[in-house]
Parts: sequence; structure tokens; C-alpha cells
Amino acid sequence: MVRMTESAEVGRDTEGVSRFVEHFAAQLVEAGVPRMPARVFAALLASDSGALTSVELGEQLRISPAAVSGAVRYLAQVHLVSREREPGSRRERYRVHSDQWYEAIANREAVIKRWQDALREGVTSLGPDTPAGRRLTETVAFFEFMEGELTAMMERWRVHREQRFGTGRP
Repeated sequence: MVRMTESAEVGRDTEGVSRFVEHFAAQLVEAGVPRMPARVFAALLASDSGALTSVELGEQLRISPAAVSGAVRYLAQVHLVSREREPGSRRERYRVHSDQWYEAIANREAVIKRWQDALREGVTSLGPDTPAGRRLTETVAFFEFMEGELTAMMERWRVHREQRFGTGRP
């Protein structure tokens, strides 16, 4: 169960926030995100500032500093959170941004390109006319198609976001 910290936002339904964090984290886990990173990400999303320290996350989620550290490391690798230093302090804050989904998906393009390269090598090794080679060729074609669609979709999102929310970040 999530517990709100002393620095938690005033006037919030803490039980409702707790239910949201755990429910959304469960949805992320169902989609393949490890449990602890899912909980940390949901807690960050639910904070008004979008940023919490390790101590705040640990207290709110009742998890150890090591669990917070591992979760944040995972989330930073998949571009869902960033680290920032508190001014005048050695403490780090972990932050989600309004464009975290965009960044995470945009950074997947590099992964897909690496997969395409590896699959092309597989086609060469297996032979393009073998059943496995044809399967890999179709997979490469799928990723090429997705890459083009993703690029166009992300551009449409940038335009839509600017029209709906403006250019500034919260």
C-alpha cells in the first residue's frame, strides 16, 4: 500500500492516490514492466511536481533505497524518468516529464534499427529462400513499415500536442 509522505500534496485523497498508483502499476506489470519500476513510475506520475527523491519514494511506497535505486535505473534506461540534482544538495530527484511517453517510444526506434540489422544478418546466414529466411525477411519488412508509420505518427502527435496543450512543460 502506498503511503503519502509529509511533503505530499495537500488536499489530496491519499487513499485514492494509493489505489491509483497500485492499480496503474499493476497494469504496467501486466504489460511487462517489472513490478518495482512500475510502482515508482506510477508514484512519480501521481505527484503534482512529477519529481520525488529516493527518500520520498521509499517512504511513499514502503520500499528500500536499493529497490528505489534499481527501479530508477531501469526507468532511466527506458527513458521514462530523468535524474536531476536538487540545487545546493547532493540528493537526486527523479522526474517524469509530460513527454515521457513520446521520449520512450522515440528512443525505441534505435532498438528497432538494431533488431533490423541483426535480422538482416540472419537472412544472409539462413538464406532468403529458406522458410526461416523468409520469416526473418517479413519481420524486417514489418519493422521498416512500423518505423515509417511511427515517424509520421510522432510528427502528428507533436502538432496535436502543441494545439491542445501549448509548447510549455508543466
